[in-house]
Amino acid sequence: MKATEQLMAEHEGIKLMLSIMLKMIENNAEPDKEHLEKAIDFIKVFADKCHHGKEEDLLFPALEKAGISKDRGPIGVMLSEHTEGREYIKNLSEAFIRYKAGDKTALSLIRENISNYVILLRNHIDKENNVLFMMADRFLTEGQQEELYEKFEKMEIEKIGEGKHEQYHKLLHEFQNRYLKSNNKID
Repeated sequence: MKATEQLMAEHEGIKLMLSIMLKMIENNAEPDKEHLEKAIDFIKVFADKCHHGKEEDLLFPALEKAGISKDRGPIGVMLSEHTEGREYIKNLSEAFIRYKAGDKTALSLIRENISNYVILLRNHIDKENNVLFMMADRFLTEGQQEELYEKFEKMEIEKIGEGKHEQYHKLLHEFQNRYLKSNNKID
């Protein structure tokens, strides 16, 4: 499997969680605290620490080495958007702590940060899938892609732990059945 194929597959899980998070706050509903906490954990650990970590620590440096500028062009845009997304998640996490403590006024901040994060990430994923990863497929050899894939697998275990990826997929299936009524199934 190519490194870019793995990242695109991970995007499908991330997009599914984004849809689930929107359903959690739909119609001004009060989200289930336990479910929202798990969704935030998924975004922090799987989407950011693991997925964005693979891109920032391995893919982007490989692309730079292949001649793609970090400062100008898609890599710089992706890094900027990673930073922007982290700010939304930080704000969401802080609002969630207040909500969990009984502060209902924090719900508006939860909704706002989820909505902004979803818009950002959906556009971000589209750019990565249709611009950055296509560039990577042109600039990186099959051998480099395979080497990156192997490093991704190792990094995933080091960053999030053995079996955690599968636990997150199980969570996605559970939430999908609860919130999306079998739409957007993943395997």
